[in-house]
Amino acid sequence: MYNRREFLSTIAVGFAASAVAPRRAAAQDEIKTSLNGPVGLQLWSLREYLPKDLQGVLTKVRALGFREVEGAGLWKHTASEMRAALDAAGLRCQSAHMGFERLRDDPKSAFEEVKAVGATWVVCPWIPHDNAFTRDDALKSADAFNTFGKAAAEAGLRFGYHCHGYEMVPSPEGTLFDTLAGATDPERVAFQIDVFHAFHGGADPAKLIDRYKSRVVSLHLKDLKKGVPVKTGTATAPADVDVPVGAGQIEMPSVLEAARRAGTKLYYIEDESADPWAHIPQSIEYLKNVRS
Repeated sequence: MYNRREFLSTIAVGFAASAVAPRRAAAQDEIKTSLNGPVGLQLWSLREYLPKDLQGVLTKVRALGFREVEGAGLWKHTASEMRAALDAAGLRCQSAHMGFERLRDDPKSAFEEVKAVGATWVVCPWIPHDNAFTRDDALKSADAFNTFGKAAAEAGLRFGYHCHGYEMVPSPEGTLFDTLAGATDPERVAFQIDVFHAFHGGADPAKLIDRYKSRVVSLHLKDLKKGVPVKTGTATAPADVDVPVGAGQIEMPSVLEAARRAGTKLYYIEDESADPWAHIPQSIEYLKNVRS
Protein backbone atom coordinates (compact mmCIF):
# COMPACT_ATOMS: atom_id res chain seq x y z
CA MET A 1 0.00 0.00 0.00
CA TYR A 2 1.18 3.46 -0.85
CA ASN A 3 1.40 5.23 2.54
CA ARG A 4 1.45 8.92 3.46
CA ARG A 5 5.18 8.99 4.16
CA GLU A 6 5.99 7.49 0.75
CA PHE A 7 3.57 9.87 -0.92
CA LEU A 8 5.16 12.95 0.67
CA SER A 9 8.56 11.72 -0.41
CA THR A 10 7.45 11.35 -4.02
CA ILE A 11 5.85 14.79 -3.93
CA ALA A 12 9.22 16.24 -2.96
CA VAL A 13 10.86 14.39 -5.81
CA GLY A 14 8.14 15.61 -8.14
CA PHE A 15 8.71 19.25 -7.27
CA ALA A 16 12.41 18.84 -7.87
CA ALA A 17 11.77 17.20 -11.21
CA SER A 18 9.31 19.88 -12.28
CA ALA A 19 11.89 22.56 -11.67
CA VAL A 20 14.35 21.10 -14.14
CA ALA A 21 12.17 19.15 -16.60
CA PRO A 22 11.71 21.98 -19.13
CA ARG A 23 15.50 22.46 -19.38
CA ARG A 24 16.49 18.83 -19.85
CA ALA A 25 17.94 17.96 -23.21
CA ALA A 26 17.95 14.17 -22.77
CA ALA A 27 14.98 11.97 -22.00
CA GLN A 28 14.62 9.99 -18.80
CA ASP A 29 14.17 6.26 -18.87
CA GLU A 30 10.68 5.11 -19.77
CA ILE A 31 8.14 5.45 -16.95
CA LYS A 32 7.85 2.06 -15.24
CA THR A 33 4.78 1.15 -13.20
CA SER A 34 2.85 -1.94 -12.12
CA LEU A 35 0.06 -1.15 -14.60
CA ASN A 36 -0.93 -3.36 -17.55
CA GLY A 37 0.43 -0.88 -20.09
CA PRO A 38 2.43 2.30 -20.55
CA VAL A 39 1.64 5.64 -18.94
CA GLY A 40 1.24 8.38 -21.51
CA LEU A 41 0.25 12.04 -21.47
CA GLN A 42 -2.94 13.50 -22.91
CA LEU A 43 -1.60 16.53 -24.80
CA TRP A 44 -4.62 18.64 -23.82
CA SER A 45 -2.71 19.05 -20.56
CA LEU A 46 -0.27 21.39 -22.35
CA ARG A 47 -2.76 23.25 -24.53
CA GLU A 48 -1.38 26.64 -23.42
CA TYR A 49 2.10 25.77 -24.64
CA LEU A 50 1.78 23.54 -27.72
CA PRO A 51 0.63 26.22 -30.19
CA LYS A 52 3.65 28.36 -29.27
CA ASP A 53 6.41 25.74 -29.51
CA LEU A 54 5.21 22.34 -30.68
CA GLN A 55 8.62 20.70 -31.04
CA GLY A 56 10.03 22.18 -27.85
CA VAL A 57 7.06 21.09 -25.76
CA LEU A 58 7.06 17.56 -27.16
CA THR A 59 10.78 17.30 -26.42
CA LYS A 60 10.07 18.30 -22.81
CA VAL A 61 7.30 15.70 -22.63
CA ARG A 62 9.75 13.01 -23.69
CA ALA A 63 12.28 14.32 -21.15
CA LEU A 64 9.76 13.57 -18.39
CA GLY A 65 9.93 9.90 -19.37
CA PHE A 66 6.85 9.62 -21.56
CA ARG A 67 6.96 7.60 -24.75
CA GLU A 68 3.21 7.68 -25.33
CA VAL A 69 0.91 10.65 -25.85
CA GLU A 70 -2.76 11.02 -26.75
CA GLY A 71 -3.70 13.56 -29.38
CA ALA A 72 -6.13 16.44 -28.88
CA GLY A 73 -5.79 18.52 -32.04
CA LEU A 74 -2.95 19.73 -34.24
CA TRP A 75 -2.01 22.97 -32.46
CA LYS A 76 -1.92 25.14 -35.63
CA HIS A 77 0.03 22.54 -37.60
CA THR A 78 -0.77 20.00 -40.29
CA ALA A 79 -1.11 16.32 -39.43
CA SER A 80 2.17 15.55 -41.21
CA GLU A 81 3.95 18.28 -39.25
CA MET A 82 2.50 16.90 -36.03
CA ARG A 83 3.68 13.39 -36.89
CA ALA A 84 7.16 14.67 -37.75
CA ALA A 85 7.37 16.53 -34.42
CA LEU A 86 6.25 13.42 -32.52
CA ASP A 87 8.82 11.30 -34.33
CA ALA A 88 11.59 13.81 -33.70
CA ALA A 89 10.75 13.84 -29.98
CA GLY A 90 10.67 10.04 -29.77
CA LEU A 91 6.96 9.93 -28.97
CA ARG A 92 4.15 7.68 -30.20
CA CYS A 93 0.47 8.57 -30.49
CA GLN A 94 -1.75 5.48 -30.32
CA SER A 95 -4.98 7.35 -29.56
CA ALA A 96 -6.40 10.72 -30.61
CA HIS A 97 -9.49 12.69 -29.63
CA MET A 98 -11.83 13.89 -32.35
CA GLY A 99 -14.97 16.01 -31.99
CA PHE A 100 -18.46 14.54 -32.38
CA GLU A 101 -19.45 17.03 -35.10
CA ARG A 102 -16.44 16.24 -37.27
CA LEU A 103 -16.97 12.50 -36.88
CA ARG A 104 -20.58 13.03 -37.92
CA ASP A 105 -20.05 15.53 -40.75
CA ASP A 106 -16.64 14.66 -42.18
CA PRO A 107 -15.53 11.24 -40.96
CA LYS A 108 -13.20 10.64 -43.91
CA SER A 109 -10.92 13.59 -43.10
CA ALA A 110 -11.22 12.91 -39.36
CA PHE A 111 -9.97 9.36 -39.82
CA GLU A 112 -7.24 10.48 -42.21
CA GLU A 113 -5.96 12.94 -39.61
CA VAL A 114 -5.98 10.35 -36.84
CA LYS A 115 -4.09 7.86 -38.99
CA ALA A 116 -1.62 10.52 -40.17
CA VAL A 117 -0.40 11.15 -36.62
CA GLY A 118 0.03 7.41 -36.11
CA ALA A 119 -3.02 6.60 -34.00
CA THR A 120 -5.14 3.46 -34.24
CA TRP A 121 -7.80 4.64 -31.76
CA VAL A 122 -10.14 7.58 -32.37
CA VAL A 123 -11.93 8.80 -29.24
CA CYS A 124 -14.93 11.14 -29.03
CA PRO A 125 -14.54 13.25 -25.88
CA TRP A 126 -17.94 15.02 -25.68
CA ILE A 127 -21.53 14.64 -26.82
CA PRO A 128 -23.16 17.97 -27.78
CA HIS A 129 -26.29 18.58 -25.73
CA ASP A 130 -28.34 21.32 -24.12
CA ASN A 131 -28.18 22.19 -20.43
CA ALA A 132 -29.09 18.69 -19.23
CA PHE A 133 -28.03 15.44 -20.89
CA THR A 134 -31.17 13.36 -21.45
CA ARG A 135 -32.08 9.76 -22.21
CA ASP A 136 -32.97 10.85 -25.73
CA ASP A 137 -29.48 12.36 -26.07
CA ALA A 138 -27.97 9.08 -24.87
CA LEU A 139 -29.95 6.97 -27.35
CA LYS A 140 -29.31 9.29 -30.29
CA SER A 141 -25.59 9.44 -29.51
CA ALA A 142 -25.51 5.64 -29.20
CA ASP A 143 -26.86 5.38 -32.76
CA ALA A 144 -24.21 7.85 -33.90
CA PHE A 145 -21.46 5.95 -32.09
CA ASN A 146 -22.48 2.70 -33.75
CA THR A 147 -22.13 4.49 -37.09
CA PHE A 148 -18.78 6.01 -36.10
CA GLY A 149 -17.52 2.66 -34.87
CA LYS A 150 -18.45 0.86 -38.08
CA ALA A 151 -16.88 3.58 -40.24
CA ALA A 152 -13.75 3.61 -38.10
CA ALA A 153 -13.38 -0.16 -38.47
CA GLU A 154 -13.71 0.16 -42.23
CA ALA A 155 -10.90 2.75 -42.12
CA GLY A 156 -8.68 0.41 -40.08
CA LEU A 157 -9.27 2.21 -36.79
CA ARG A 158 -11.05 1.50 -33.51
CA PHE A 159 -13.52 3.86 -31.85
CA GLY A 160 -14.08 4.83 -28.23
CA TYR A 161 -16.07 7.30 -26.14
CA HIS A 162 -14.59 9.31 -23.27
CA CYS A 163 -17.02 9.73 -20.36
CA HIS A 164 -17.45 13.22 -19.00
CA GLY A 165 -19.73 13.08 -15.95
CA TYR A 166 -22.97 14.40 -17.41
CA GLU A 167 -23.97 10.79 -18.24
CA MET A 168 -23.86 9.63 -14.61
CA VAL A 169 -27.44 10.70 -13.77
CA PRO A 170 -30.12 8.04 -13.06
CA SER A 171 -31.98 6.33 -15.89
CA PRO A 172 -34.15 3.18 -16.24
CA GLU A 173 -30.98 1.28 -17.19
CA GLY A 174 -29.07 2.52 -14.13
CA THR A 175 -27.44 5.73 -15.35
CA LEU A 176 -27.48 7.44 -18.72
CA PHE A 177 -23.99 6.06 -19.23
CA ASP A 178 -25.52 2.59 -18.86
CA THR A 179 -28.25 3.59 -21.33
CA LEU A 180 -25.61 4.68 -23.82
CA ALA A 181 -23.46 1.61 -23.26
CA GLY A 182 -26.39 -0.78 -23.61
CA ALA A 183 -27.44 0.74 -26.93
CA THR A 184 -23.96 0.56 -28.50
CA ASP A 185 -22.30 -2.37 -30.20
CA PRO A 186 -19.58 -3.66 -27.85
CA GLU A 187 -17.59 -4.84 -30.87
CA ARG A 188 -17.51 -1.32 -32.33
CA VAL A 189 -17.69 1.07 -29.36
CA ALA A 190 -15.21 0.98 -26.49
CA PHE A 191 -14.79 3.34 -23.54
CA GLN A 192 -12.17 5.65 -22.15
CA ILE A 193 -12.94 6.27 -18.48
CA ASP A 194 -11.89 9.67 -17.22
CA VAL A 195 -11.65 8.84 -13.52
CA PHE A 196 -11.89 12.51 -12.46
CA HIS A 197 -15.03 13.24 -14.47
CA ALA A 198 -16.66 9.91 -13.60
CA PHE A 199 -16.08 10.56 -9.89
CA HIS A 200 -16.99 14.27 -9.99
CA GLY A 201 -20.16 13.32 -11.90
CA GLY A 202 -21.27 10.99 -9.12
CA ALA A 203 -19.99 7.56 -10.20
CA ASP A 204 -17.52 5.20 -8.56
CA PRO A 205 -14.86 4.88 -11.31
CA ALA A 206 -13.61 1.51 -10.02
CA LYS A 207 -17.14 0.04 -10.14
CA LEU A 208 -17.68 1.59 -13.57
CA ILE A 209 -14.54 -0.12 -14.88
CA ASP A 210 -15.59 -3.42 -13.28
CA ARG A 211 -19.01 -3.16 -14.92
CA TYR A 212 -17.68 -2.65 -18.44
CA LYS A 213 -14.47 -4.67 -18.13
CA SER A 214 -12.87 -5.31 -21.52
CA ARG A 215 -14.73 -2.39 -23.13
CA VAL A 216 -12.59 -0.06 -21.00
CA VAL A 217 -9.55 0.26 -23.24
CA SER A 218 -7.99 3.36 -21.68
CA LEU A 219 -8.11 5.66 -18.67
CA HIS A 220 -7.58 9.35 -18.10
CA LEU A 221 -5.80 9.67 -14.77
CA LYS A 222 -6.29 12.82 -12.73
CA ASP A 223 -7.58 13.61 -9.26
CA LEU A 224 -10.14 15.83 -7.54
CA LYS A 225 -9.01 18.10 -4.72
CA LYS A 226 -10.00 16.94 -1.25
CA GLY A 227 -13.06 18.68 0.15
CA VAL A 228 -14.59 19.54 -3.24
CA PRO A 229 -18.21 18.33 -3.24
CA VAL A 230 -19.33 15.71 -5.74
CA LYS A 231 -22.61 16.37 -7.54
CA THR A 232 -24.37 13.91 -9.83
CA GLY A 233 -24.12 14.94 -13.47
CA THR A 234 -21.24 17.40 -13.05
CA ALA A 235 -19.35 17.68 -16.34
CA THR A 236 -16.77 20.44 -15.90
CA ALA A 237 -14.56 21.78 -13.14
CA PRO A 238 -12.37 24.84 -12.48
CA ALA A 239 -8.61 24.41 -12.81
CA ASP A 240 -7.97 24.84 -9.09
CA VAL A 241 -9.72 21.57 -8.15
CA ASP A 242 -7.49 19.47 -10.43
CA VAL A 243 -4.64 18.01 -8.35
CA PRO A 244 -1.85 15.49 -9.08
CA VAL A 245 -2.85 11.84 -9.29
CA GLY A 246 -2.97 10.35 -5.80
CA ALA A 247 -3.18 13.71 -4.03
CA GLY A 248 -6.97 14.05 -4.09
CA GLN A 249 -10.07 12.21 -2.95
CA ILE A 250 -10.28 9.43 -5.56
CA GLU A 251 -9.32 5.98 -4.23
CA MET A 252 -6.73 5.55 -6.97
CA PRO A 253 -5.36 2.10 -5.97
CA SER A 254 -8.89 0.66 -6.30
CA VAL A 255 -9.30 2.30 -9.71
CA LEU A 256 -6.00 0.92 -10.95
CA GLU A 257 -6.77 -2.54 -9.60
CA ALA A 258 -10.11 -2.50 -11.44
CA ALA A 259 -8.28 -1.51 -14.62
CA ARG A 260 -5.83 -4.38 -14.10
CA ARG A 261 -8.72 -6.83 -13.79
CA ALA A 262 -10.35 -5.36 -16.89
CA GLY A 263 -7.16 -5.70 -18.92
CA THR A 264 -6.98 -1.98 -19.69
CA LYS A 265 -3.79 -1.31 -21.66
CA LEU A 266 -3.57 2.47 -22.14
CA TYR A 267 -3.23 5.02 -19.32
CA TYR A 268 -2.99 8.76 -19.89
CA ILE A 269 -2.21 11.38 -17.29
CA GLU A 270 -4.34 14.43 -18.04
CA ASP A 271 -3.66 17.58 -16.06
CA GLU A 272 -6.15 20.41 -16.42
CA SER A 273 -4.68 22.54 -13.62
CA ALA A 274 -3.11 25.97 -14.10
CA ASP A 275 0.37 24.52 -13.49
CA PRO A 276 0.73 21.25 -15.41
CA TRP A 277 4.56 21.35 -15.52
CA ALA A 278 4.58 21.17 -11.70
CA HIS A 279 1.74 18.65 -11.35
CA ILE A 280 2.65 16.13 -14.06
CA PRO A 281 5.94 14.99 -12.44
CA GLN A 282 4.08 14.41 -9.16
CA SER A 283 1.53 12.25 -10.95
CA ILE A 284 4.33 10.28 -12.59
CA GLU A 285 6.04 9.62 -9.26
CA TYR A 286 2.80 8.45 -7.67
CA LEU A 287 2.14 5.99 -10.48
CA LYS A 288 5.70 4.68 -10.32
CA ASN A 289 5.23 3.78 -6.68
CA VAL A 290 1.57 2.91 -6.22
CA ARG A 291 0.59 -0.75 -6.04
CA SER A 292 -2.95 -1.64 -7.10
